[in-house]
Amino acid sequence: MSTELTKNSLSFDKMEKDLTVLINNDHLSIEDVVNVSRYGYAARITEEEDVLGSIQASVNYIEHAVAEGKPIYGVTSGFGGMANVTISSEQAVALQRNLVAYHKAGAGKRLSNADVRAAMLLRIKSHMKGVSGIRLALIRRMEIFLNENVTPYVHEFGSIGASGDLTPLSYITGCIAGLSEDYRVDFDGEELNAIEALGRLGLEPLSLRPKEGLAMMNGTSVMTGIAANCVHDSKRLLRLTMGAHALIMQGLHGTNQSFHPFIHDHCKPHEGQKWAATSMLRLLEGSKLIRDELDGSHNYRGDQPIQDRYSMRCLAQFIGPVFEGIEQIARQVEVEMNAATDNPLIDVRNNVAYHGGNFLGQHIGIAMDQLRYYQGLLSKHLDTQIALLVAPEFSNGLPASLVGNSNRSVNMGLKAVQITANSLMPLLSFYGNSLVDRFPTHAEQFNQNINSQGFGSANLARRSVEIFQQYLSIALMFGIQAVDLRTRIMEDHYDATDYLSPATRELYLAVKNVIGSNPSRQRPFLWDDSDRNLDFDIAAIAMNITNGNTIMDTVKEI
Repeated sequence: MSTELTKNSLSFDKMEKDLTVLINNDHLSIEDVVNVSRYGYAARITEEEDVLGSIQASVNYIEHAVAEGKPIYGVTSGFGGMANVTISSEQAVALQRNLVAYHKAGAGKRLSNADVRAAMLLRIKSHMKGVSGIRLALIRRMEIFLNENVTPYVHEFGSIGASGDLTPLSYITGCIAGLSEDYRVDFDGEELNAIEALGRLGLEPLSLRPKEGLAMMNGTSVMTGIAANCVHDSKRLLRLTMGAHALIMQGLHGTNQSFHPFIHDHCKPHEGQKWAATSMLRLLEGSKLIRDELDGSHNYRGDQPIQDRYSMRCLAQFIGPVFEGIEQIARQVEVEMNAATDNPLIDVRNNVAYHGGNFLGQHIGIAMDQLRYYQGLLSKHLDTQIALLVAPEFSNGLPASLVGNSNRSVNMGLKAVQITANSLMPLLSFYGNSLVDRFPTHAEQFNQNINSQGFGSANLARRSVEIFQQYLSIALMFGIQAVDLRTRIMEDHYDATDYLSPATRELYLAVKNVIGSNPSRQRPFLWDDSDRNLDFDIAAIAMNITNGNTIMDTVKEI
């Protein structure tokens, strides 16, 4: 089966057994979400009798409660600030259809197919706990949509993350139930209305029963699906950041002494700091372009400081908290992924429904605020390294702006590319500002008077990831140019292949291959300014990073 990724489409062949994610009450991982949402893995609902039995028992509870006129929020009452309105058993079905219909109020562009697919997977997972009062037949519709590559159109704006992602989930609900032709889907790359899509799948429109509209819409599944994809990307981008730093360290002729285990394991053993130091030692091991000073020596020259500047020397201390923070975010997202985020929740063993607030997306909102903040920190750190590379007074002998052909006075090297990087870094820092603390206290008749903004924060995180991918493309261009030029200083030619550390050699060659710049003893990556369209290079590297192709493969072991 193909795993080629594009922004809004997937390639689906016959699902293979080993490319299946089973959905039951076991733990679902971020990797599982990514495999289904992006790479076309099949989603399969368990056939375990106890799991399916709990689902049906919760449905039975709702049916009995409606028949007996029990007071249950959103079933025999109105919604939100109108929960004081009594709904008769005769009106209970109309209430659910109307809930979905009046939430058809999204705004902005479409979410990516991958993020909507992640949301459907997580909505299934939430319902598998058997506490929501929703029929298995409706849950299975999402399974069918996932496996047939049918993705509802969902807008990027419309949720404050209080009562979950009401409006985004209403579009998924309207599509899988086929409530009207106004709902649209991507049917394996073709736009169809929901009724046509169901027809192609051999399904009829499905009338929502009491609680089912609310159960589908009352949850954090969309923000959490986006968050899961963003965390997956961010963990990979952190590894690539380390690879870019290792190239730059070699270009700057830095020392490996700053990463000695004595400093980090013995004297200040933060887990993230130890990870960063160990990773850099592994990335630099065997390099002929650094100062190898792990034995405590100092290869000091009069024109070079005895120790590296802070952005190099304190790299492990700076990145350590970022590593720890992203790991914590991943744990929080996975808890949310595996939770029941509905309201009310039905305890079938004790025959009672509990009214609560598991639909509030605060953990996701804060986690995504923090994730964006960490990406801002990483970009600012790289920006300082690039600044060292382009300034002859700080680069240990490299030409200004990393000019390749110094004999041609009109050459400006990577000057404009640095400016582009400088335009992206402040954006990433800006995206690092918090959103979750800026909630409206008057929302929905003052009922949703605290709200997580988790959906908005997750969408900002997605944009931050996309910008950071562009930024890292530029950092890698600086890295390969710098090591080419350092090789010229030390070995009198420009092919760094045999002088880089083995761990970064593959990254260097992958980047060069993506942009069609084969290693050369005669010329570095950029020789004359007129040689290349640097915007094409940025775009090619960024696309390769986004798709998780060869460049990412070289750093997957970090």
